[in-house]
Amino acid sequence: MKSAPISGDIEKGSRSGSGASVRSAGAGSGGAGSGSGGLYRKYRVFVHAFIFCLFTGWWIASLVLHRADKNWVVPFLFWLCIALRILTIYLPVSLFFKPIQTLWKHTAVRFVTFVPSKLRTPLSAVLVIGVYLIGAFASPESLNNTRDNRAVSLFGMLVFVGVLWATSKHRAHVKWHTVLVGMLMQFIIALFVLRTGVGYDIFHFISGLAESLLSFAKDGVAFLTSTEISQLGMFFISVLPAIIFFVALVQLLYYWGILQWFIGKFAVFFFWSMQVSGAEAVVAAASPFIGQGESAMLIRPFVPHLTLAEIHQVMTSGFATIAGSVLVAYIGMGINPQALISSCVMSIPASLAVSKLRYPETEESLTAGRVVVPQDASEEKPANALHAFANGAWLGLKIAGMIMSTLLCILALLGLCNGLLTWWGRYLNINDPPLTVELIVGYICYPIAFLLGVSRDGDLYKVAQLIGTKLIANEFVAYTRLQQEPEFETLSDRSRLIATYALCGFANIGSLGTQIGVLSQVAPSRAGDVSRLALSALVAGAISTLTSASVAGLVVTDQRQFTTPTI
Repeated sequence: MKSAPISGDIEKGSRSGSGASVRSAGAGSGGAGSGSGGLYRKYRVFVHAFIFCLFTGWWIASLVLHRADKNWVVPFLFWLCIALRILTIYLPVSLFFKPIQTLWKHTAVRFVTFVPSKLRTPLSAVLVIGVYLIGAFASPESLNNTRDNRAVSLFGMLVFVGVLWATSKHRAHVKWHTVLVGMLMQFIIALFVLRTGVGYDIFHFISGLAESLLSFAKDGVAFLTSTEISQLGMFFISVLPAIIFFVALVQLLYYWGILQWFIGKFAVFFFWSMQVSGAEAVVAAASPFIGQGESAMLIRPFVPHLTLAEIHQVMTSGFATIAGSVLVAYIGMGINPQALISSCVMSIPASLAVSKLRYPETEESLTAGRVVVPQDASEEKPANALHAFANGAWLGLKIAGMIMSTLLCILALLGLCNGLLTWWGRYLNINDPPLTVELIVGYICYPIAFLLGVSRDGDLYKVAQLIGTKLIANEFVAYTRLQQEPEFETLSDRSRLIATYALCGFANIGSLGTQIGVLSQVAPSRAGDVSRLALSALVAGAISTLTSASVAGLVVTDQRQFTTPTI
């Protein structure tokens, strides 16, 4: 691994109690030289006091007006988050986490020290397996979510892990702590979302906020066209404008430093719990929010110095999930938002576990022991918030245009391939059904659909077709088929839920070119390494998404609740 020094601004940073340096170099400094930025720094105490009083009053008013129901809970959670954030600006974070750290050292850490080092990994594996078995089979059966089907999903999970281990680049160097903790976190997130009322309510609230973006984008469409046209369910009218608005909003949050701060906190948690490098934690935490290319840009100064395992992980994280912009698009298509959002969150620990099993670390990482979200010095900073929002609107237009043109070309190419295959198959008397790409990939992916635990009453081949379409074309085409084609209307609730999770990722041949192009542009000296690792990362990302589908098949009980669109 190359160990060339990087800028001192990135190297510096205070150490936290856990040994990780957490900072966002240059975050939110886009307007540092502007008058508004100077005024904020001068009077920020009063600004923070005003915000605190405003949200405190909002919470108290909601508590008084809604003391008989639960409508005061959301204002309280908002107030709690804002109050904690303002307090941590003026008080050291260690003041809040030192008691927790002390409690952790005197309970969990002390308990682990009593276990012989040779037995820690086997006992941890037994614990994870026990959690899976209890969580999967303790609940009563419902509809076609029988214990037999759950057993198939669990068997599929074991097969995926076994294949990854058997094909691992360095089996002797697998860090089982990362793998086991990642699988455990993936399962616990699924339990929280799919089994508990609190988890469902939280993700239902988050998905409700995401759905609101669609209605806001419709206001702009109504101005440009008419109110009647803005209510049409066409992809061009309902989905693409929402993508443009969402990307512009993300750029605004990035300019203010809010997005970097949020990603940094997420990254610290996975860095501490899963023992991965800071660069890997940042990219894994960012991928579900800003996408595969943009997440790599967050660690741009570090990319030329990444180890091979880190490059593999960066690409795996991008393949294992979808970006926030297309998440909004799928919600607009009628896909259940709770399933989509929970799948994105589950993909963070899953991608880390899968990648470290497929390609373990054997080198010394430059970002081991710290989490840093650096600001690229070569990047042109917006002059102010309005400039950032306008840049985001232009970027959103380019992304929407890319999605539209890619879908058009891929669907046309599939039509061309199907026409040629049908013509060729006619001379072999393959007429009912005709020979198509969907027919071929359906049979190839048939074992995968079975291992996921799809209902075995006519749904296996249909879900296999969707998985194959997603891998060959992309998830947009697969979700479009799932929502619009009549043959998929008869899918059972269990099969539809598993398909929703299995399709929620960027692992396809088209994204392979995107990943290679972005990372090769960022670090031309590592283009060869990126190309050599890309196919392995694609497979790892696809398996990561499939493990989330298996876990969903293990734990969900009220399937119809997660397969019925909410908009």
